Amino acid sequence: GALRPPSLLDLARNPHGCTLSRISQSERSVAGIWPMNDERATSGHTRRRAKPLDRNRLEELALAYVARFATSAGKLRTYLRRKLHERGFVDGEEPDIETLISSFVDKGYVDDEAYGRAKANDLVARGYGGRRVEQTLRSAGIAEDLREVLQPDEAHMRQAVVVLARKRRFGPFGRLGEAGAEDARKLREKQLAAVVRAGHDFDMARRVIEASTVEELEEWVTEASDELG
Repeated sequence: GALRPPSLLDLARNPHGCTLSRISQSERSVAGIWPMNDERATSGHTRRRAKPLDRNRLEELALAYVARFATSAGKLRTYLRRKLHERGFVDGEEPDIETLISSFVDKGYVDDEAYGRAKANDLVARGYGGRRVEQTLRSAGIAEDLREVLQPDEAHMRQAVVVLARKRRFGPFGRLGEAGAEDARKLREKQLAAVVRAGHDFDMARRVIEASTVEELEEWVTEASDELG
């Protein structure tokens, strides 16, 4: 019978007849060896843009957030603003974030004092100083007067710096005394810098690093606790 002319697929597979480089993209699509539209081919994997928020959906997001995370009013505000930026708001309505947050505060869903106190206690227990506590609470949107109330007292600051020194093996908890004079000086400077970076003031950092014994530091902490009674 009559010879059948080669199909596009035959040509694509036969390097002596025609190479892929000479077949147009539309022709490759017909032959089933190349998508006609790359965007269309990957559309199944394209993430659909979420619908704009309305007041009900905004409140649902806020409820889900406070149910999952211990938070402050400031952190909740930041979260909701980010969601509004990402998704927008339906036409004809205006988002009222402040009223929503106030209602959550009134219902006890958000409590800046409880959140701030828990955060401050956690930082102190991990060995961080008053400056780190202040920075963390400020970034969470805690008001200045409340931040002052939540600052650790002298006894807790001493406890915190000793916790850090024990954890990092600084001062008498390490082997500073076994090093030569020059090495000891350099190591002491590094340890002082690390303690200051953790939020402690320089005098307190030096008191811990230069202590002769662990017992000396324990007495130092006890003195502050006794003074506060």
